Amino acid sequence: MSAVAVPRIAAPARSSRKRRGRFSPTQGALYAVLAIIAVVYISPFLIQVVTSVKTEPDAATNPMSMIPNPVSFAALNKLLLNSDFPHWFLISAVVSVCVMLGRVLFDSAAGYALARLHFRGRNLVFGALIGIMAVPGVALLIPRFLVLRQVGLYDTLPGIILPFFADAAGVFIMKNFFEGIPVAVEESARVDGANIFRTYWSVVLPMARPALVTILIMSFQGSWNELQQFIVSAQRPELINLTKGVALLISGQLGQGTQYPLKLAAATLMTIPVAIIFFIFQKRIMNNATGAVKE
Repeated sequence: MSAVAVPRIAAPARSSRKRRGRFSPTQGALYAVLAIIAVVYISPFLIQVVTSVKTEPDAATNPMSMIPNPVSFAALNKLLLNSDFPHWFLISAVVSVCVMLGRVLFDSAAGYALARLHFRGRNLVFGALIGIMAVPGVALLIPRFLVLRQVGLYDTLPGIILPFFADAAGVFIMKNFFEGIPVAVEESARVDGANIFRTYWSVVLPMARPALVTILIMSFQGSWNELQQFIVSAQRPELINLTKGVALLISGQLGQGTQYPLKLAAATLMTIPVAIIFFIFQKRIMNNATGAVKE
């Protein structure tokens, strides 16, 4: 019996793996540039964190040093136990949570109406929405202040929260996402007897979870870092939020001296909630709609 030749197939695979595993000088240069950019980008944040655990003399003498000498938590203790920082944090948390819930409800409802409901003037409303997105926020501060004074909401907590309950960018995002959901999903729900609101609430809205997570993160970050709205809508010390309080702290109105550790400790603590929210929901931002339809 003659031997049967078996073709070799392993050698090409090894050669292809070698080609893929080669590290070219171009790739090395690209990685080096990216590493330098990352270091430059993250260095201010690292300096901020390190300075928050320095002493006053060390922060004034070696402001750029990445090693505190000695390590001191005096600034954090003073900030949390002997200042209004916890109250500022509470005001920002209440406003941000209310804004998140309000925008999810109103932005999604308005986006669904523009995407699915056919009514007279729908294109005009959408055009006005695009126009509002083009207007700088600073240009709306004085009209917003006049409206709050006129309706009696100036210097109140509802007067701070209500203007944030809906935004043009959120409505735009929700409208585009709803238009990408197959109409057959809603038609199947209507065949089963669901009305428009039930279709929106129970069928379409759960499928828009990626867009809703995007709205949640945007609304939390925007309201948490908001400063202009708090300046024009309230003056009472009881309604100072984190951004306004930290701005007063940095400007020197709440104390004497440089106070670098105290100021940067406040900025570091203010950054933590936004970072936590982003890292928790980052994988869910604007993914594809979930669900399937059998044709």
